[in-house]
Amino acid sequence: MRKTVHSKLIGCYILIGILSFLFATAGGSHFVEIYLEGEVGTRLHDSAVRFASDEITVQQLAAGDISGLEKLADILSTGEGAGILVLDQDFQVLVQSPDLDYSLSYTESAVEASSAPHTIIIPDSDLDFWLNAQYTINNFYGYFSSPHLNVMVPVENSDVTEGYVTYHYDMQQLYQKRSGLLGILQMVFLAVYALCGVLLLCYQKWIHIPLKQIIKGASEYANGDLSYRIPVKSEDEMGYLANTLNYMADKINQNGEYQRTFIANVSHDFRSPLTSIKGYVEAILDGTIPPELQDKYLNIISHEADRLEKLTRSLLVLNDLDERKRMMNIRRFDINDVIKNTANTFEGTCSKKNIDLELLLYGKELFVEADMEQIQQVLYNLLDNAIKFSNDNSSINIETSVKNDKVFVSVKDHGVGIPKESLSKVWDRFYKTDTSRGKDRKGTGLGLSIVKEIIKAHNQNINVISTEGVGTEFIFTLKKVK
Repeated sequence: MRKTVHSKLIGCYILIGILSFLFATAGGSHFVEIYLEGEVGTRLHDSAVRFASDEITVQQLAAGDISGLEKLADILSTGEGAGILVLDQDFQVLVQSPDLDYSLSYTESAVEASSAPHTIIIPDSDLDFWLNAQYTINNFYGYFSSPHLNVMVPVENSDVTEGYVTYHYDMQQLYQKRSGLLGILQMVFLAVYALCGVLLLCYQKWIHIPLKQIIKGASEYANGDLSYRIPVKSEDEMGYLANTLNYMADKINQNGEYQRTFIANVSHDFRSPLTSIKGYVEAILDGTIPPELQDKYLNIISHEADRLEKLTRSLLVLNDLDERKRMMNIRRFDINDVIKNTANTFEGTCSKKNIDLELLLYGKELFVEADMEQIQQVLYNLLDNAIKFSNDNSSINIETSVKNDKVFVSVKDHGVGIPKESLSKVWDRFYKTDTSRGKDRKGTGLGLSIVKEIIKAHNQNINVISTEGVGTEFIFTLKKVK
């Protein structure tokens, strides 16, 4: 079974929760105990030092004032929550605070009265230890039946040890405190874990579910259903990704429709001249067309072959522009000079239709920065189109002007014009205003598409203004340079 990111995340959440709880319980217990031991040990040691160094304590111990020491030990033990022993030089118990009565490990006969002293046997080797150590945890040389945290400080009088003050904290009290703090720690952990669970639910709602819908959409697209829409409407990254994929599907679908239309148009434009060529050639071969008429039909075949050649060349140009295989040779040149040269190539065609080419050029020289060969192609296609749809005995105006560091080039005819409903379609490939395709038999419907692609590649603009029966004007911009 495939493991999803969601299942892995849930598994990690549960595993981390279990491990963290165990660590918080076991490790937390250990660390809390260490902290409490250090805190209590340091506090009792400081209290024992103050008790042992107090002049009253020194005087009372030196004078054997047991009653005074008992009162003092009773007061100090109450404030610290610990029991106190006062020992003489031989480690005989002189004073025992009431706090320690319950934990004595000796039989009643051993402590029948407070006057019955008890000597704690402390090895000489341990005395050096007590001079350096703050506290130990044990039963204090068998004095207690349960572990205590013990502190022992000598009472010095002019460098003479009069006795010892010991503090004893029952570890059961510390364990109770540890349990209380550990309970609080566990409650905090559970609260944090619950908040993480809420975050996991938020992840489920805001990331996992939208991601599943996006994955389903990608699967639908991979299976060819480009009409499927991913139903993620959020404004975050998931919504942006879903909208991007929906947009991508639309564009792929449009490209598919365009390809089908493109193939249909290419097939139509290739089929018509090929059918004519095939029919006329077969008629000449089988003698249907007599020898005296063959020249006429051979000219028709030649014209149809020219149309096929022009269509093929235009398709190659468009493919070159689409794939961006052709690197533009951007350089500085005089657009006025290019317009003059391009207009001269149509002199013969214009003479046949008695069309005047009027050049209204800005200044003697007007320099632009562009790919000169591609701009020549633009001018050629626009002029060819203008002549094709101009009436006999009319004129075509080619004008240049300058505005805001841009050169505007206008090609305006006074011909049949373009119907209003067709203006937005003139840039489409294979589109012809004459839907019967009979008026312009040599046209490919690709000239204006090539013009649009070239101007777009230069990051410039081209517009068309036309009135049916009056004429058409194409205006495009170029970058002006000095």
